[in-house]
Amino acid sequence: MQRPPTSAVLACTALFLLAACGGEDKDTDPPTTPAGLSAQAGSATSVHVMWDHSTDDTAVTGYEVYEQGKRVKTLPGAKHMTDVEGLTPKTAYRFTVRARDAAGNLSAPSAAVAVTTPEAAPDDRTAPTAPLRPRGTVDGSRAVTLTWGASRDDTAVTAYDIYQEDARVHSVPGGETTAKVTNLRPGTVYTFTVRARDASENSSPDSPAVDLTTAPAPGEGPGTAPAGLEATAAEGRVDLTWTPPDTGAPVKEHQLFLNGKMATTIVWGAQPAGPRVSYTMTVTDPPGTRYSIKLRARLPDGTWGDFSAQRTVVVPG
Repeated sequence: MQRPPTSAVLACTALFLLAACGGEDKDTDPPTTPAGLSAQAGSATSVHVMWDHSTDDTAVTGYEVYEQGKRVKTLPGAKHMTDVEGLTPKTAYRFTVRARDAAGNLSAPSAAVAVTTPEAAPDDRTAPTAPLRPRGTVDGSRAVTLTWGASRDDTAVTAYDIYQEDARVHSVPGGETTAKVTNLRPGTVYTFTVRARDASENSSPDSPAVDLTTAPAPGEGPGTAPAGLEATAAEGRVDLTWTPPDTGAPVKEHQLFLNGKMATTIVWGAQPAGPRVSYTMTVTDPPGTRYSIKLRARLPDGTWGDFSAQRTVVVPG
């Protein structure tokens, strides 16, 4: 009896296994179409585009932003906003967004949104005034609503930018003084500030900060973030006070973060007396230097808890 060549046997075996196991399923399902698209002219030459996250049977890996059918931006899947710059003043634009998964499947385009950039204000170098003190309400475990007092400008405020720990997370047109910020984490403290912007991209100083803590997820224990952080800058130092989290055991160790990076670990030999604790940080940077400060505590199980609200101070002259 003749035997097939070895290569033919291997090929037949591979074909048999592929048929028996069904092979590897190819992902052909596109993500859902992005919803909630909005576009605001942030200046005479830029537009801020935002949308709600899409979903996919595996994962959304990116988004593509189009203007009149031409792709102008490609973003990672974690992003849901972008600034389209280099535009022409006093011009109408139409934007759409498509979601993409790891297999390269693209969703259908979102509904188109139209926006017109304002006329440029030549030689405008005057920034708007800072927005008045913002207030906020918590909308469940993943969203908050902010309101603030309007800024003033020598021409016009074209946009308000909402910042969370120095990162812009939302923008609304200059005629609005309220914003809903979504995609937050349950049981987390957030620090928000607002800046006004005019058609020449002049940004105001920060508004005062507002701290908001989202509702915990069902079944979660008490919060682990230090509370009531206060920071005061003086010549050569920054004085901090706060209340450690109630963990049921002494909290003897905190990490201090400066401008987003871990700067030092504060260790006490025993539980400090009283509900409030204090720490003085020596600084050598010149007057006008800006510091963003936050803390987190080491929990009884050895892990680090949630971050405190962030405080920003400026070294005095």
